[in-house]
Amino acid sequence: MPNPAELAAQHWGLAAFLLGVVGLLAFMLGVSSLLGSKAFGRSKNEPFESGIVPTGSARLRLSAKFYLVAMLFVIFDVEALFLFAWSVSVRESGWAGLIEATIFIAILLAGLVYLWRVGALDWAPAARRERQAKLKQ
Repeated sequence: MPNPAELAAQHWGLAAFLLGVVGLLAFMLGVSSLLGSKAFGRSKNEPFESGIVPTGSARLRLSAKFYLVAMLFVIFDVEALFLFAWSVSVRESGWAGLIEATIFIAILLAGLVYLWRVGALDWAPAARRERQAKLKQ
């Protein structure tokens, strides 16, 4: 079992880093509390965005479609990352890599077709969709 002096000698870089982080944190918090504004008031506590006075509450109820689009973005963003990594190593991965990438794209394409078929990608209200369907007939 190494003694504490040997451990300190081996990990002095980590200790210096942690000490620097704590020192920088204390400095930033101390300077901001000393130099920061101490005035309070109703207009001081309001959010100010590009010179426009806010109206209403910031707590908005969003449709589940917004979250669905966010999840789709993440899924297809991960697909793009995977395909980029595959394209960089296409020569090393050979036919096995091509087959894996094809299977991966096919699974994601099947998921996209499923979402399209169940109407998850329809943003228009039902009345507008019905009008569009009548116009096509």
